[in-house]
Amino acid sequence: MIELFQTIPYLSELITVSSIAILMAISPGADFVMITRNSIFYSRSAGIFSALGVGVSIWIHVAYSIAGLAIVISKSIILFSIIKYLGAAYLIYIGWKTFRSKSLIDIDEPSTEKELSNWSAFKAGLVTNALNPKTTIFFLSLFTQVISPETPLWMQLIYGLIISLSHLMWFCIVAVFLSHPTLLQYFKNSKQTIERVVGVVLIGFGLKVALTSNN
Repeated sequence: MIELFQTIPYLSELITVSSIAILMAISPGADFVMITRNSIFYSRSAGIFSALGVGVSIWIHVAYSIAGLAIVISKSIILFSIIKYLGAAYLIYIGWKTFRSKSLIDIDEPSTEKELSNWSAFKAGLVTNALNPKTTIFFLSLFTQVISPETPLWMQLIYGLIISLSHLMWFCIVAVFLSHPTLLQYFKNSKQTIERVVGVVLIGFGLKVALTSNN
């Protein structure tokens, strides 16, 4: 095993990044709540396209981390605050809409007014992840403490692919599971409670984001 680590460059780094990527993807957060919301209240397709938005957003973080901008953002109170408050405002807005909704879940009588287009679902996932300052801090830590400065660009892109695919696969699984007809029937019977809970949780994440420090 030791010889294997010595003969394959960056294997130890690859294993570490992959493990962190999986843990990062499955840990509950704003992304998870957004995917849950769109999968239950709208459709499986909405959940999957939201997951795709999260997966694409990961590349935004990868791009500025490789460019060294993550350090700049973390050190600039103004830039970090802009990202932080935009993300917080978005989550609070979506959470308030969900909380105030009277009947987003309607399995037997779908309404065009309650549909969420694939593009809108994609944007929801993209914006939620892109404007999450905790994700910025995560990538800053990853690219400064785990990934070596000597790691070549092509290897860093592979790390980005692993992180992106980990999020995409996990949230697709979440979307498919939560949109199962049996679960949807249960959700329909408790729709008002679920809408209120999801709305409050999204608002809570928004407030939590607003209080995030760049330290």
